[in-house]
Amino acid sequence: MCGRYAITLPPEAMRATFGYGEQPNFPPRYNVAPTQPVPVVLAQAGARHFLLMRWGFIPGWVRDAKDFPLVINIRSESAAEKPSFRNALTRRRCLLPADAFYEWRRSGTGKPARSEAFLFRRPDRGFFAFAALWETWSSPDGAEIDTVAMMTGPANGTMAPIHHRCPIILDPDDHDAWLDPQATAQQISPLLRPPPDDLFEAVAIGDAVNKVANDGPEVQRALAELPQPEAPDEPKRHARKATRRPADDGQGSLF
Repeated sequence: MCGRYAITLPPEAMRATFGYGEQPNFPPRYNVAPTQPVPVVLAQAGARHFLLMRWGFIPGWVRDAKDFPLVINIRSESAAEKPSFRNALTRRRCLLPADAFYEWRRSGTGKPARSEAFLFRRPDRGFFAFAALWETWSSPDGAEIDTVAMMTGPANGTMAPIHHRCPIILDPDDHDAWLDPQATAQQISPLLRPPPDDLFEAVAIGDAVNKVANDGPEVQRALAELPQPEAPDEPKRHARKATRRPADDGQGSLF
């Protein structure tokens, strides 16, 4: 499950890549986390637009968002059958731009299990887009919140050693088809496939990304570049004082 990602390239570069009309200005984000506002690209009135939405999908039928689990990932295999996502898959598809994401490899049987963080990014460090679904949720008092979640599928060869699931990364040639409001769920189904194995490189990183408050370049530093803790010094052994051998009393001893 992808629970963190990054958008660190300049706003102008993202606008040129995804072709929306707005000109937003936003700082680099190295550790985007659930419930935070995230950039979304969608198609309306024949053009692409940039919006901010809450990362955490809330279906329109939910009465109290506090009683609904936080949904940041949606399984592509079952979205068309689930009442929570069926309508969004048909009518409210969008792109979730990023230039990196993170995943953790769990290992060990102890409690807590050991986890190792990995950074996934394109070798050329360029943008890509998660396939995502959005929904506007209205609270009982009339307030509206635009919400979004990315879609996931089986892991590709690069991701499989780390995690069994992988975000759906759309081929740029498929962006228009994914955003097309006239396309049916059956027509866009072939787009929901694992990314090519060579699309990303996986880099082992330190544990700074585990803390949401850490949102700078340091969270992406490769583990091999981080200072390693020094091995503890061996405790000094003190020589024991020699003691005078007792006189032989004629009895044998086993000790």
